[in-house]
Amino acid sequence: MNASEHIDQLIAGISDWRGKTLASLRKGILGADKEIAEEWKWMGSPVWSRDGIIAVGNAHKDKVKLTFSHGASLPDPENLFNNGFGGKVWRAIDVFEGDEIDERALQNLVRAAIDYNQAKAKKKASSGSRAKAAKNTDA
Repeated sequence: MNASEHIDQLIAGISDWRGKTLASLRKGILGADKEIAEEWKWMGSPVWSRDGIIAVGNAHKDKVKLTFSHGASLPDPENLFNNGFGGKVWRAIDVFEGDEIDERALQNLVRAAIDYNQAKAKKKASSGSRAKAAKNTDA
């Protein structure tokens, strides 16, 4: 079974509002960029990635949590983040029964996460090139 099938199965197995909410968040995330990949990690968590992890989704007893792995570095003009402010890296959106998430704002946040991942990858690649160049001049 591939990751998308695992996520389909997870959502289908949650028969209350949390399943619908997770499905809606998934739709919004995937709608932000056609190159987003779905992964299945950590013994059953849906993960969305492009050039690095964007977010992890989990259904909890009283909420659906969408955790952005580099959320502290992302602009959030719509104030979607409502959890994780004590940490230096991640931020989360906790969605409770009856909450509405603005899909456009979510997609903007996802695109910002992709931009962050790509900038981080580009920076890492260029610093690797400089290290190789320095090593070559040492010879």
